[in-house]
Amino acid sequence: MPNYMNAITYYQERYRPQYHFSPERNWMNDPNGLVYAHGLYHLFYQHNPLGDQWGHMSWGHAVSRDLVHWQHWPVALWETDEVMIFSGSAVLDVYNTSGLGTLDNPPLVAIYTGHYKTMEKQAQHLAYSLDRGRSWIPYAGNPVLDIGERDFRDPKVFWHAPEAQWIMVVALAAARKIQIYASKNLKEWTLRSTFGPAGAVEGVWECPDLFPLLVEGEPGSVRWVLKVDVNPGGPTGGSGSQYFIGYFDGSRFTPEEPVAVGQAHARWVDYGADFYAAITWFGAPGEDLYRLWVGWMNNWLYAHAIPTSPWRGQLSLARRVSLRRIGGRLHLVQAPVPSLSTLRQRYWAIENQPIVGEQRLAIQGKTLELIAAFVVGKARVVGLKVRVGEGEETVIGYEVATQRIFVDRKRSGLVAFHPKFATRKEAKLPLEEGKLRLRVFVDWSSVEVFAGEGQVVFTELIFPKPESEGVVMFAEGGEAHLVSLEAWELASGWKAM
Repeated sequence: MPNYMNAITYYQERYRPQYHFSPERNWMNDPNGLVYAHGLYHLFYQHNPLGDQWGHMSWGHAVSRDLVHWQHWPVALWETDEVMIFSGSAVLDVYNTSGLGTLDNPPLVAIYTGHYKTMEKQAQHLAYSLDRGRSWIPYAGNPVLDIGERDFRDPKVFWHAPEAQWIMVVALAAARKIQIYASKNLKEWTLRSTFGPAGAVEGVWECPDLFPLLVEGEPGSVRWVLKVDVNPGGPTGGSGSQYFIGYFDGSRFTPEEPVAVGQAHARWVDYGADFYAAITWFGAPGEDLYRLWVGWMNNWLYAHAIPTSPWRGQLSLARRVSLRRIGGRLHLVQAPVPSLSTLRQRYWAIENQPIVGEQRLAIQGKTLELIAAFVVGKARVVGLKVRVGEGEETVIGYEVATQRIFVDRKRSGLVAFHPKFATRKEAKLPLEEGKLRLRVFVDWSSVEVFAGEGQVVFTELIFPKPESEGVVMFAEGGEAHLVSLEAWELASGWKAM
């Protein structure tokens, strides 16, 4: 997978994620151009091929057959003297509506923001591939959508079958608005409507996505999800992702519930510090039932300062996204892709145990999956601690009185590289029949927590010592009860696809 001669050495770099995607070297941020074509999941991403800080923005490229094992391909779209390649999306133009390929060889088309270096302008550009994504040709008629704005970026394009047209959602970032355009050929676009401001507006709006989902357990019931990122002004103060649920008629998105302006009215995709700029895969299998996406596992508060080398930046787990009614209200729920189970190795299982104080478990490792269920009993706080070592721990806890789940990384390892990194994040989570359910993924430099039914998720970077491998369960203020805990040590994903 990596181009280094010795992949094992490559994956021994300090803090190098073992089963989360990271570039071989240098800077990465937003995932871009997620498209499934010819049996491969294509992942493009914001990339500086020349250094480990933001700049010279181009599109890096990798492919996978299972969203777990990745193969690095050469940089797909390089910056030019005039234009940097900012975020965007990609589609397989099956009907060759663009005329850039043929019906026998339909083009892959990337739609991205061109950021002009010599003028204060952003506009939407095309590039296309006729060899299944191995090489890319800039469209001679670029830009295809230019309204003369400085902050006009991050187009997400999809095919809307009822009207046989392409739809683009794109951010007017500084105005906190999302514009919706339509096109028959990907080259000529007509404005249909504008959404916003709504919800969190403390920062600029970026990286929108719009997609339909069936409501689980309600046959024939469909809603549309509009995801909008905000930076700053996320749930922890830095960058974050909010979502709206509603309807789309081919021209206009209408929220199902009225949405006032203000952070208190936002519904968050992720309550951790490090999930941003997620977009869904175009054309992925199963998209009638769920969508697949991945986010940048970082935060603009400290992205340039994280202590990794020779790379800087990584992605979350690929996740299935669906809609479920919980407590009478529709929620976006997330779950890691099932193919992650192929990495499971050593196994532990614990059942039916009381919890008083702290109990160190036999489970240990730097790469773990844990599935746990607790009865809170008389405890005030109950939960797990992972990557436990001398003076280090990442705490995943539940406060019974307030019904709030939290992740505390104040003592998670190296935290002094930025004053806003050592934090505790929390979210409301009513218990299910008195039980707390957690699914936790631990990697060399991250923790991802899926709580309840997946309606509350935390994505967190951590930088512990390599020897901090312990797992502890705990109860404070009274006795709790562990119903069950399954754990697996996870293999590295460095092996070839």
